[in-house]
Formats: sequence, C-alpha cells, structure tokens
Amino acid sequence: MTTPIIEIREVSKKYDDGLPALDGLSLTVRAGEALAVLGPSGSGKSTLLNLIAGLDRPTDGSVTVAGVRVDQLSEAGSARYRREKVGMVFQFFNLLDDLTVLDNVLLPAQLLGMGRAEARARAAELLEHLGIARHERAYPGRLSGGERQRVAVARALMNRPALLLADEPTGALDTASGADVRQLLADLNADGQTILLVTHDLALAEACASRTIELVDGRIARDNLAGMR
Repeated sequence: MTTPIIEIREVSKKYDDGLPALDGLSLTVRAGEALAVLGPSGSGKSTLLNLIAGLDRPTDGSVTVAGVRVDQLSEAGSARYRREKVGMVFQFFNLLDDLTVLDNVLLPAQLLGMGRAEARARAAELLEHLGIARHERAYPGRLSGGERQRVAVARALMNRPALLLADEPTGALDTASGADVRQLLADLNADGQTILLVTHDLALAEACASRTIELVDGRIARDNLAGMR
C-alpha cells in the first residue's frame, strides 16, 4: 500500500453555537494521489483545507500530514510545517508585486534557510520546467493570469513539499488560462506530486483528479475512489 500523506480521524470543527463546519470527518490521502474536494458553499471545503494547512485547529479529532500531527503544533511549529511539508496555491496568486518572478519563487527557500546557490538552481529548474524562465526578471503585474499562477505554483514547489494544496486555482482565470493551469496540475501529479485541491470547477476536477470527494454539511457525501481521469 502507498504511504498515507494525509490522515484525518473523526475531525469536527465548530464555530460559536452554529452547525459544525466539519462533522466527524475521516479521510486518508495516499502519496501520489490528486484529490479534488467538491461541494457547495458552506459545505466545509475551506475549513478542511485550513486544517490540513495548519491555519486552523479542529475542535475534535486529529490531522496528520507527512507524519506530522498538525493539530498539535504551536504557532511557530505550524509555520515551520508549512515551509517544510506543504506548498500552497491560491485563487488570487498572492504574489508580491514589488518582487520579480525569480525573487517571488526564491522566497520560500530563503525562509527555510536554503543556501543561495542551491536555491537559485532549484528556482531556475522550476521556472524552466513550468515554461516561465523568460519572465524571471519581470514583475507579476506584467504577466497574464495563467503566467502568474505558474509563478505561484513554482513558489509552492520550491521546497519540494510532500503535499501541494490548491484553493480554487483556476477561479480567477479566463478559459484559456484555466485550461493551461489544469494541464499543469495534471502533469505535476503524473510526475508524482501529491495534490489536494478545493474547487467548484468540475473541468479542473475531471482533468486533474485521480480521486474526488464531495462534502455536504461537513461530511463526505461521495468518495469516488476510481478517479475521474
């Protein structure tokens, strides 16, 4: 059996006195899977992503990612975990507009303390692999949406994360750029990268996911183990 990257056991998350955002959810994601999390607004998708990223803690249950009990980490431990184990891609890119493409991509390595020569070699490798090496000295504002998302993916992969998290990665893109990013994520998974993506984009799930789950009211209503590709 392939080693689990994510192990979530009986996780619940409650806010104030309302209905739980997650309600006794259990989930295992194995290395090499590309999991798409679908569901209507308010179903718990973003909460699940935040718990896996160590940005929030469950009310009950446990979250283990790449052997790390994420729900037990301190604030400093959570930040270190995100630097070392997880890469994150967001709907609106979250690039720093006053840094060049290269400097945006180098930032995670600098935070991790990677040597300068090693970091620059890794960045050059990623920019070439993702087809944006010619833009390394450009600023993000001069790039198309699809190119900016490729920069964001390069930044997320800089520290060779065990898990790539993507939150609506095509949500801010036009049709052509969205198709470009869908193919990029599918290619990364084909190369062995474990991916968990949260999306409303069924085309993205169909193109990228080897497995899909659908959340309804904080529970898994459907788990397509056979995959969609």
